[in-house]
Amino acid sequence: MSIFRLKMAASLVRLVRGGLTRSFNITRSSSVVSARCEATTTETRPTVRPKDAVTHNQLSAFGEYVAEILPKYVQQVQVTCFDELEVMIHPDGVIPVLTFLRDHTNAQFKNMVDLTAVDIPTHQNRFEIVYNLLSLRYNSRIRVKTYTDELTPVDSSVSVHQAANWYEREVWDMFGVFFANHPDLRRILTDYGFEGHPFRKDFPLSGYVEVRYDDEVKRVVAEPVELSQEFRKFDLNSPWEVFPAYREPADAGKLEAGDKKPESK
Repeated sequence: MSIFRLKMAASLVRLVRGGLTRSFNITRSSSVVSARCEATTTETRPTVRPKDAVTHNQLSAFGEYVAEILPKYVQQVQVTCFDELEVMIHPDGVIPVLTFLRDHTNAQFKNMVDLTAVDIPTHQNRFEIVYNLLSLRYNSRIRVKTYTDELTPVDSSVSVHQAANWYEREVWDMFGVFFANHPDLRRILTDYGFEGHPFRKDFPLSGYVEVRYDDEVKRVVAEPVELSQEFRKFDLNSPWEVFPAYREPADAGKLEAGDKKPESK
């Protein structure tokens, strides 16, 4: 009798253990499925950097500090979306402002990541010069902007950042912005003897000259652009109108009361 009771107890223990194991596996699988669904749902959402109020306030405070230190050159300071600090300065303040941002203990923007320009022909000073700086010490970035026109030169920043050498040559080549006191202001992307500046908004898309290899002179020659196909104007309002089957039927005129419909031939 005791052996029978022991067997019943062992069977009961195995049954309970098996039920608990199955319930644990079901719970675990359901949690994994729900986690995967949440991960899938999260991945489909757009990646947007969350707004950080602390970083925004720190950048605003530093921008105000720069404006107070250099009021002669700083004209406007703003923090754009995604916490990017922009400092708009007068063209005469390129060297003082960049030097201050490089050497100041609380700034240390010693790396020039990029230097480019923007052409806005409707403005009086059509060119906007943009300096993107990086501080490895504080893992921070700042954008310095200034302005000029076709004839007014801007002081070269090569004396402050050596990386600006080729950047300013590129801006000169593409936009025609002249940098004063540059050690070697030559074209860097276009060919020798190229006329015009391709990134200006008034520069034609087809350009002025084209190059080809001439077998007679055994070298590459430049010639005025010749379009082998004449200019055609396309009406892209309704692309289906070019097909006869999709054209609107001709106006047959309205039938008055008592008129008969004309027979089709």
